[in-house]
Amino acid sequence: MKNNEIPIATASKIRFEDSDDHELTSEDEGEIEKELADVTFEELQRARSDGSEMVYRKRNADKKGGGRANKNRPMEMSSKKPVSRFREVLQVPKKVVRDPRFESLCGTLDVDGFKKRYNFIYESTLPAEKAELKKQVKEAKDPEAKGEIKDRLSRIDRELKSAARKRTEKDILAEHKKKEREAAKKGKQPYYLKKSDVRKEKLIEKYKELKESGKLEAFIEKKRRKNASKDHRYIPYRRPTEQGNQ
Repeated sequence: MKNNEIPIATASKIRFEDSDDHELTSEDEGEIEKELADVTFEELQRARSDGSEMVYRKRNADKKGGGRANKNRPMEMSSKKPVSRFREVLQVPKKVVRDPRFESLCGTLDVDGFKKRYNFIYESTLPAEKAELKKQVKEAKDPEAKGEIKDRLSRIDRELKSAARKRTEKDILAEHKKKEREAAKKGKQPYYLKKSDVRKEKLIEKYKELKESGKLEAFIEKKRRKNASKDHRYIPYRRPTEQGNQ
């Protein structure tokens, strides 16, 4: 009885030319066995019969576009993919930037203490600088230098006005909290000021300051002219009559 089994090609039956120049290692034999393990019997028979068709199987790593046969070989990359312009040649240690406002290592910010410690800037430093700049404006002859001094003066005025507004608002809130604490001791429910209430209190304080300094009338007149100019934009113009056109 004849044996009808189809012979299977193995790595030991494959012959290579110039065996003296190329020596097979155990790793190469294992790779060949893995490649031939995925080949069908029809392809093996066709390749063994006439040798006209070569059996070649790409690995999964090659299909993905990169890989290497073993760890001792370089990585194979596809030539169809463009190389990035920016490559990391040297690994430089990344700089860690720390913001003291959001770092727990720097502690918590005491707003009231900070304002008390640096209050001298608004009480003495900026007013002194403002007086010095006013003298420089009178003595300056260069128009560009004079313009720079005026810009600096306007910035100082804005900073001083902003600090004064914040100080007034802080005093209003502090006074209100003091009253509410005393009322809470008596059993009353605390009342929290709204922004509109704070604005009203600020206007009252400003009115008192202007009245004490004697500038209240000038301030009211200036405010009246400003409001009148705003209202004047919405007043419709009188259309010219036919007699006027003639």
